[in-house]
Amino acid sequence: MNRRDALVRVIDMLHAEIAALKANDMAGLERATGNKLRAIETLRSLGDGPADAELRGLVEEADRLNDTCRIYVNLMAANVRRRLQLLSGQSGGAYGRAGVAYA
Repeated sequence: MNRRDALVRVIDMLHAEIAALKANDMAGLERATGNKLRAIETLRSLGDGPADAELRGLVEEADRLNDTCRIYVNLMAANVRRRLQLLSGQSGGAYGRAGVAYA
């Protein structure tokens, strides 16, 4: 396997993570994340070296997809936090903890 193939695998797994997050499929998310981590390890084992335009483009795509995953996770966490606040009778900002707001 070469760096390009390993990056394509990472990108495929990031797409799978996003799909699992959208579907709230935790088993699918665990599988995709495990496969992504293995692909990243394969990529790491291939070492560094000069990157052509195609490889840089793949890295940029992987970075964008990773940011998308991060945004989904942060939104889910904020929704859970807000739901817990509502269930516990707390009011206030979604960014506070135990009634203490952080700036």
